[in-house]
Amino acid sequence: MTYYTEYIEKRMNSQQLDVERMEKLSRIAEIRKRDVLVFAASTKRLPMQVPRMIDHDDLLPIKDQLAKLKGSALDIVLVTEGGRAEAVEAIVRLLRGRYGDIGFIIPGRAMSAGTILAMSGDEILMSHESSLGPIDAQVSHRGNIISAQALIDGVQKIKEEVVDANNKLNAAYFPILAGVSPGDLEHCRNGLDFAKDLVTDWLHHYKFQKWVKHTSDGREVTEAEKESRASEIAEQLCDHSRWKTHDRCIKLQDLTEMRLLVTDFTAERELGEAIERYYVLLYMTFERSNIFKLYETPKSHIYRQLLPVHQQVTPVSGESADVDVQCNNCGAVIPVQVDFKKGVKHRKGMMSYPKGSVLTCPRCGQHIDLTPMRLELEKTAGKPIVV
Repeated sequence: MTYYTEYIEKRMNSQQLDVERMEKLSRIAEIRKRDVLVFAASTKRLPMQVPRMIDHDDLLPIKDQLAKLKGSALDIVLVTEGGRAEAVEAIVRLLRGRYGDIGFIIPGRAMSAGTILAMSGDEILMSHESSLGPIDAQVSHRGNIISAQALIDGVQKIKEEVVDANNKLNAAYFPILAGVSPGDLEHCRNGLDFAKDLVTDWLHHYKFQKWVKHTSDGREVTEAEKESRASEIAEQLCDHSRWKTHDRCIKLQDLTEMRLLVTDFTAERELGEAIERYYVLLYMTFERSNIFKLYETPKSHIYRQLLPVHQQVTPVSGESADVDVQCNNCGAVIPVQVDFKKGVKHRKGMMSYPKGSVLTCPRCGQHIDLTPMRLELEKTAGKPIVV
């Protein structure tokens, strides 16, 4: 399979990528005969401040895209490096308020909080190249979001070194321990327990709701057995002594060994091809643009993207200004005329401020959302932009 090479050789611009990507998403919905929603974040290297992790700001765009769907069952194409378990809980409540049957399609990586989210599905679909990740709470500590387990493990390691050194504490640890209180450690433990409880509850009530008989002997499955199996799997997903690192990939085979039923989507040729083609197109969309989050149905999408760089604002009068907008995709500088009054004469060589605040780069075809820039300019000018 050389889908990536195939699409590269087609030399598609951003609009063509959008069309091709949504066409493949429609094909997934057609084969599965279910609604389909994409909730994906870029996995490429981005500045630390870019909010690509799962957070409460995802609720509104997800709700908006759900409103465009009409079916009774839903598949979610999920790609994420993780995020906040509290936000995942809110997203699951939103999804379950609309759908009684939800599947999660994992074409690439769905790590940490993404794994927690996937465990709320009635079905999980992966390939042997797909990955989930160990469950770990992400907590706020001294202004940063960190791994709860990493903080607990770090303090425990210091304690063990102190014991080995006859209760003598290495002076290098003083500033580290000064920033960690017993309350911080308790907060971390609570976060880990919260994530584990979510997974146990969701596996029990959603993933296992259709588990009626044991495959080994045909016995009827009891609620107590469902809860016990759910708790066992949650414990294994949280077992950092097994996975060693927060970024460790948990594969389809690992989940099967945990006795968690996962569907291999490549077993159905047409579905496997549609999913893998969609994932390549999604990867290329993130790779070639300033988009860092995408929410998408076969007919609509919402992007969250890095702000365009406007290098210079030159006031022409109290009624107009020239703004140089830099495309984050190809680096082209695009001169845009911004008017605050109707009837201003169009200046030669300038692009007009676009309707809908979405500018198309004339060099690479990238869509550039000017909304943040518009808000900033209107605040400065004290009047709205006229389009």
